[in-house]
Amino acid sequence: MAKSEKIEVENVNVPGHTSNVDKTKYTVVKKALLQILPKKPPGLTFNEIRTEIKAPLEELFPGGAKTGWWAKTVQLDLEAKGIIVRADSKPLRWHKK
Repeated sequence: MAKSEKIEVENVNVPGHTSNVDKTKYTVVKKALLQILPKKPPGLTFNEIRTEIKAPLEELFPGGAKTGWWAKTVQLDLEAKGIIVRADSKPLRWHKK
């Protein structure tokens, strides 16, 4: 079995820390996340993100298995890169920059 290609991701909550994850899965989740996130506030809560992202990722993650983990990983990375924004609200909400 061939090794999957990896991509380095950041975590906005731990500056300077990076991890390597499967590039293909990351790319698919990133595309889905950017499609569901609104361009303007108030944005979506993480529970709303997790619910909304399940359908476009069904083929990759049947039954939603690991969808939440991947959505969170990509959300933290995109936030660290300044592509999405965390609103100062409770509950927390995200939208595109």
